[in-house]
Parts: sequence; structure tokens; C-alpha cells
Amino acid sequence: VFIEFCVEDSKDVNVNFEKSKLTFSCLGGSDNFKHLNEIDLFNNIDPNESKHKRTDRSILCCLRKGESGQAWPRLTKERAKLNWLSVDFNNWKDWEDDSDEDMSNFDRFSEMMNNMGGDEDVDLPEVDGADD
Repeated sequence: VFIEFCVEDSKDVNVNFEKSKLTFSCLGGSDNFKHLNEIDLFNNIDPNESKHKRTDRSILCCLRKGESGQAWPRLTKERAKLNWLSVDFNNWKDWEDDSDEDMSNFDRFSEMMNNMGGDEDVDLPEVDGADD
């Protein structure tokens, strides 16, 4: 299960994985706003096998399910709609395709996110009227 907390310029990041809960806190932005989320998870995870990685724009968490192959109909224990939580369909993976390769892909995913700044050696085409 992948969770991304979108906080730019985060500092003092603390992610605590428990068997049925995830706690996240940090200071973010130029005003050092305090962010805190505590999520009671739908089902158990393996805290020792769960990881997180901080980037300049977000904190990526990869939770290892306690029971592999078991579908979660939602992330949280409660059924309430949380206005700060949404599904990232670009990274959606059907639970039936779940495999042990997910954790190894987490490191590559984080590396890819870090490299999205662009390549300075690439010549971009001129755009007419771009200076207007």
C-alpha cells in the first residue's frame, strides 16, 4: 500500500508504523506549518517491513500488508469520507496482481521521483511568442 503525503520542503519528518496505525508528522513550507496525520488502517501491516522516503515535495510511504493477497476495500478502518485523502489512480494496482516485488519497486519509484527535475542537457524547441 503506497501513501504519499504532499508536503513541500518538509523538516523533522516522523513516520511511525504500528500494526494497525500509521502516524505522520512534519514541519512544512516556508512558514514551518505543523502537519500531523494519524490513520487507523483498515487491516494490519508489518511495521518492520514498511518504509518511507522524504523528497523535496512529499513523503512517500510503502506499507507492507500483514496478510499478502488480502484485498482492502479502503485505506482506513472507518467508512467516513476523509476530505484530505484521495486515490492516486496513476499508481493504482489491483490487489489480485499483488506480489513481493512491490517493496523493491518502492526504491526505484522514489529514485524516479527524485529525477523528475529534468535534464539540463536537453535542448528544447523554440516556442513562437513565448516571450510575449
